[in-house]
Amino acid sequence: MAHHWIATRPGGLEVFSFEEYDVPAPQQGEVTIAVRAAGMNPADAKHVARGDAADFPRGLGYEVAGVVSAVGPDTVIASGPVQVGDEVLAFRITGGWATEITVPARDVFAKPPTLGFGEAANLLLAGTTAAEMLHVTRVTAGDTILVHGASGAVGVSVLQQAARLGARVIGTASPANHDVVRGFGGVPVAYGDGLEQRVRDLAPEGVVAALDCVGTDEAVDVSLALVDDRSRIVTIAAADRARAEGFTAIAGAMPASKEFRASVRADLVRWAGEGSLVVPVARTFLLADAREATELLMGQHPGGKLVLEP
Repeated sequence: MAHHWIATRPGGLEVFSFEEYDVPAPQQGEVTIAVRAAGMNPADAKHVARGDAADFPRGLGYEVAGVVSAVGPDTVIASGPVQVGDEVLAFRITGGWATEITVPARDVFAKPPTLGFGEAANLLLAGTTAAEMLHVTRVTAGDTILVHGASGAVGVSVLQQAARLGARVIGTASPANHDVVRGFGGVPVAYGDGLEQRVRDLAPEGVVAALDCVGTDEAVDVSLALVDDRSRIVTIAAADRARAEGFTAIAGAMPASKEFRASVRADLVRWAGEGSLVVPVARTFLLADAREATELLMGQHPGGKLVLEP
């Protein structure tokens, strides 16, 4: 019997329930995956906390990696032909915190052999978000940009993808995480009082775009002070300020965001397989301990991605 985590209603960890369930057999256009690793993202808990009661109960987890255990008739996955036993990753799905899951084949990609299951299961939510942030702010070679929260999961992916574009990144982080920013090619700067002037000192020529991964008033205020063109400021965490101040907010549920993020998944998988897009993993938890892992994810900076393993 398979097991999975569901949220029974909107709320906090108290609504998370670990239950037995019957995995549906895959139909045409579907595959079943024996999960080896499930990714964790702040969105997992946030979407439950503020969800619509009509959408519950609902599965938890948007990305997984594992081994194909069944294939629907006449089915290929996003990366091509598939057979039982193939190692794959999947995003964007619902209900990935599970021992086994049946998902649409269009959201499944062959896992590069060089990529561990834990890394593969945490690649695409953060990676596609980072890619869209760079896309909407039109970052290109030679640009100097500011990234707020550069040592977090999305920020680390931004650093690596910006480097591929030939852009220079100044990234905010606590002093304890400055080596992380440097390690991925960025120039670290401490947040807090005086941030605007510290960035100006590091970029006398100015910054042309600001990418906000944290949503604090400081991040928004400094971005507005430093970037003249508000179409080149983007946030994933301060939608209210974006509406009020006339800059861009993106989210995976927005149609344009969903379409763009789906379009870049294959590139991100390829780059990760080549070793040019790294997913730092901080800790691995048993699937049954998902509540404990979520507390760590939401309560502090874990220092990398978290993995759930059946």
